[in-house]
Amino acid sequence: MTNTSWTRQHVLSLADFTVAEYDTVLQTAASFKEVLSRRTKKVPTLQGQVVTNLFFEPSTRTRSSFEIAAKRLSADTLNFTASSSSLTKGETILDTAKTYLALGTDLMVIRHREAGVPQAIATEMDRLGVKVGVLNAGDGQHEHPSQALLDLFTICTLLDRDRPRLELLSGKKIAIVGDILHSRVARSNIWSLTASGAEVHLAASPTLLPHLFADYIKNEIHKNPILNRQLFLHWQIEPALEKADFVMTLRLQKERMTQHLLPSLREYHQLFGIKRDRLQLCQPHVKILHPGPVNRGVEISSDLMDDPNFSLIQEQVTSGVAVRMALLYLMGSGKA
Repeated sequence: MTNTSWTRQHVLSLADFTVAEYDTVLQTAASFKEVLSRRTKKVPTLQGQVVTNLFFEPSTRTRSSFEIAAKRLSADTLNFTASSSSLTKGETILDTAKTYLALGTDLMVIRHREAGVPQAIATEMDRLGVKVGVLNAGDGQHEHPSQALLDLFTICTLLDRDRPRLELLSGKKIAIVGDILHSRVARSNIWSLTASGAEVHLAASPTLLPHLFADYIKNEIHKNPILNRQLFLHWQIEPALEKADFVMTLRLQKERMTQHLLPSLREYHQLFGIKRDRLQLCQPHVKILHPGPVNRGVEISSDLMDDPNFSLIQEQVTSGVAVRMALLYLMGSGKA
């Protein structure tokens, strides 16, 4: 494992990630995936460090994945739950973070329903002059970097199990289908997948991919003149799926929808659900991803979700531990 090209104290967004940084995460995660296949699945790389999971909104996969990743690295873990914390007594989020800092935290993993909270905590840690790394585990409708990195790792290890790297996706067609508007996963995946040289096609109804929002996304990704990012937008699913190598379907985030954006779940499945007959438009070797949790029979048909010939959903969950081990290791190894 090497972190020669790693200089980040915080991982808050993938917008400015370099190709070298992506490859460093992928190769480090591959090393840890090998560790996880051993009988003894623990390494002492972060022994004596404290990783605090500050989750201000519910989570199953992400929180559990970060917790087991930290333990596999021999770190001590602290878990925060908003409903049973001093937040209910009026304590501010920054004061909560500083409390965990005083308890000896070295790395903070933060999830919040409002965009910008991990950035605010990272800024406060920098202001205090402490070497505490902050990792964004999902903030509002902004980003979810570790999910996009595990998606990237899942795809790249399928293409080359021994040496996953960004260049493997050059020229591949990847469709992202569903609730683009509310998805922090989609935003992070747009950054990572377009950086690889893949053709990324977004498909959603006009209510879930409004034209003004679509224009904003395209303007943002073309600000970096170094990378030739390829992003295509569709308001019907068929052009996005045609000859696609990978299809990522997104959860309908009904809890974030403040307006009536869908006629019905049944009609959504008819128009944008991933079904077996629709896969005939894709490449014969097409694989399907979903960040979870899945609304079976809405974003994807239940039989397709459970079909190992097409679905990579369980591999994504497994990959998540290795990728999050990699991120914690890279951010914390400077103190080890």
